[in-house]
Amino acid sequence: MPEDSAPLVTVIVPGWNVEPYAAEALSSLQAQSLDRWRAILIDDGSVDGTGSVFAAFAAQDPRFTLVTHPAQRGLGAARNSGLELVETPYVGFFDADDVMLPGALELLVGSLERSGSDVAVGQYTRLRPTDDGGYAPASVQPWVEASTGSGHTGVTLAEHPDVVGNIVAWSKVSRASLWRELRFPAGLYEDQAVTQVLYTRARAIDTVAEPVVHWRVRAEGTSITQREADPLVLAACLDAMRDGLAVLHRDAPAAALEARIGQILRMDLPRLSALDLDPASRAALEVFAAELTEPRDA
Repeated sequence: MPEDSAPLVTVIVPGWNVEPYAAEALSSLQAQSLDRWRAILIDDGSVDGTGSVFAAFAAQDPRFTLVTHPAQRGLGAARNSGLELVETPYVGFFDADDVMLPGALELLVGSLERSGSDVAVGQYTRLRPTDDGGYAPASVQPWVEASTGSGHTGVTLAEHPDVVGNIVAWSKVSRASLWRELRFPAGLYEDQAVTQVLYTRARAIDTVAEPVVHWRVRAEGTSITQREADPLVLAACLDAMRDGLAVLHRDAPAAALEARIGQILRMDLPRLSALDLDPASRAALEVFAAELTEPRDA
């Protein structure tokens, strides 16, 4: 393959029981203005038609490669399966129930190609259900805007600490070399600590001050973030935030740690406190809140 047409970025696309959304997601990849990509589709033991949708796209577009897990292993394990197959300079992640905006890869990969930075971070918006049974994008939320600012090139965490508020895997592209010894953990909210590790390993970071992904809020309420009143889900959420803060405390400038703590205090605690929690979960949330204001050793 000529060097000027070889894939630049691998997009890892896990999916479990997302048949109603998968075709739209994969079509949005095919619509990218940058066509030098390949995608690893991981059917994580789906029991609906997700695997069939993935297989159909892989059969008609050689840029798609299908990996099938015979049984569900979890989102982190599915992403890790994709990471084992990356041969391009850059890697990104994309969930198979979301929508990638047409210029996303061109913006993110193009920024890294020009700057030489290690990670490019874009904004995202929620794709919310509408009364007519469809979905419509909402506005970019304040903490997402803060994570990119007005757009930065080649900054460090000390120069732009608010970037650590963007803790999802799928709104960014990074150099594949950062992932040589980095993998996702098992469990829920698996991207929070990994994303903070990515930031701390990056020599320089670019941010793109416009949306690159529409993040679907499923009408049927089956997303993890829609089930945080469940004691097990809440516990996983709190543990993931602790793990991310531990990474920043260990390896990041103090400003980055304080930026993340401030975001949790402003956004996550009020949201979680408003849930209908059982007494044990309420107590666990209060313990976590107290931890955020405790003095930290240097």
